Amino acid sequence: MDALSASLNTFLVRLGMNPETVPHETVHYMEHLLRLLGAADEQALTDYYGLFGAQRRSLGEIAQSRSLSPEDMMALIDNCVRRLAVTPEWQVIREGMGSARR
Repeated sequence: MDALSASLNTFLVRLGMNPETVPHETVHYMEHLLRLLGAADEQALTDYYGLFGAQRRSLGEIAQSRSLSPEDMMALIDNCVRRLAVTPEWQVIREGMGSARR
């Protein structure tokens, strides 16, 4: 995983596990960012990371619901994260989080 994807992955894990640590405005931006994906891919990320109050689902459960192997599902999730990580929208969100910590 490249650095851009890793930073988004880390943020998505944090958002799913500790949403109270993320400003409401940033959560709102992330909801819009995920809409850049198709509906099925957006749902896969939401379920995998447990975003926006969704119950986290295992990789196997998500893969089975899409008739994929867990390996193929993980590759798809990684690809989705990469596609979002290179968008200008994620870069703006990431910069905003950095300046909020300063």
